[in-house]
Amino acid sequence: MAVDYEWFKGEVYKLTKIDLNAYKEKQMKRRIDTLISKTECKGYDQYMDLIKKDQTARETFITYLTINVSEFYRNIDQWNLMDKQMVPELINKFGKNLKIWSAACSTGDEPYTIVMLLSNHIPINQINIMAWDIDTVALAKARAGVYDDKEVKAVPAEMKKKYLSQEPGGKWRVSDEVKKRVNFKQADLLREPYPKDYHLIVCRNVLIYFTEEAKDEIFRKYYDALAPGGVLFIGSTEQIINYKEIGFIRKSSFYYEKPM
Repeated sequence: MAVDYEWFKGEVYKLTKIDLNAYKEKQMKRRIDTLISKTECKGYDQYMDLIKKDQTARETFITYLTINVSEFYRNIDQWNLMDKQMVPELINKFGKNLKIWSAACSTGDEPYTIVMLLSNHIPINQINIMAWDIDTVALAKARAGVYDDKEVKAVPAEMKKKYLSQEPGGKWRVSDEVKKRVNFKQADLLREPYPKDYHLIVCRNVLIYFTEEAKDEIFRKYYDALAPGGVLFIGSTEQIINYKEIGFIRKSSFYYEKPM
């Protein structure tokens, strides 16, 4: 049997239900080839045998595949805009019981940032964030809520003092008060039915790895998932070229609103 990348993509889907056809092929193939070169496997077939038999190798593969790069308050200016403008506008429209979805939450930095930021405006026990990610390893770290200095360096001093505690060895732990406000779920944006009537959806620096077709499908599904007047917050590496065609109003470079 001739074994090539097309065969490998099919086997990955059967094993993990991750559709590699939705990712930019040259970029993803290069990443996978680099990962395989770090093992003793000689090709796609041997590597597939490995990740079928070895759960640790399979989790390493999925984590590597899903490209988890995250930190608290990443691109601080965009979070400041949320704090000063977007959240007050959303509260004015919808009240303080906001429905918020961190749609690709990685290791939890993003939804915990949202909780901290919202606590400037809403009693913390009223905050509820739904957080999805495909990677179970990243979600395990998110639920643990322990981070290094680099990951929390942008957290404002008052928030760090209030909601983080430093442990022996220098790691930082998110308070239970914050962790209780986030409901983490393992889910694939390409397969899972989307929720409805959300007031804020946050999906940042994830879709750059997807094909244009996959991105278009996801942005349209986000539009349908928002309540009228709701806002989508995307990353500094992304843009929605056809936002008018989808129906969005562009609020700023990274914020898009579904009209009332």
